[in-house]
Amino acid sequence: MKMERTEKTLENVNLAFVDAVLDKYGCDKSKVIAIMQDVQEKYRYLPQEALTHIAKKVGISESKLYGVATFYGNFSLDAKGKYVIKVCRGTACHVRKSSNVLQALYEATGTGEEKSSSDDGLFTIEIVSCLGACGLSPVVMVNDVVHAAMTPDKAKSLVADLREEAHEHA
Repeated sequence: MKMERTEKTLENVNLAFVDAVLDKYGCDKSKVIAIMQDVQEKYRYLPQEALTHIAKKVGISESKLYGVATFYGNFSLDAKGKYVIKVCRGTACHVRKSSNVLQALYEATGTGEEKSSSDDGLFTIEIVSCLGACGLSPVVMVNDVVHAAMTPDKAKSLVADLREEAHEHA
């Protein structure tokens, strides 16, 4: 079974890195979850090329590996931007107008409900049920950093700062 993607790959897969991960776990098919976690940590998603390589090396079918990847919600098969922005839509954030923050983020990043990642590969917007920071609402999380008391203006400023940071490190 060939796995299909709806979004483009944002970076090339380094099979030497994937091989190093496989060596770390002894190409043990009982450790495919740990293997996929390590690969996703590097790429922010599970590239098709990496999954095909892993399946071949550990001796299981691509469809079985795909089944594992799609069963667990923490795995993503779609390419993600350099900055994954999670917007909390829990009760506290919703009441404090996180929908306005989300709309500002969509506008600032060029994303939307139908398109979660920006064309430049910098941003992916994800809506989450709760980030566990209700007292700081509305909140967004960029990669692993929580940004509290967001407003539409703060959201636009955050995107501008992230864009500048990305260009400085390019």
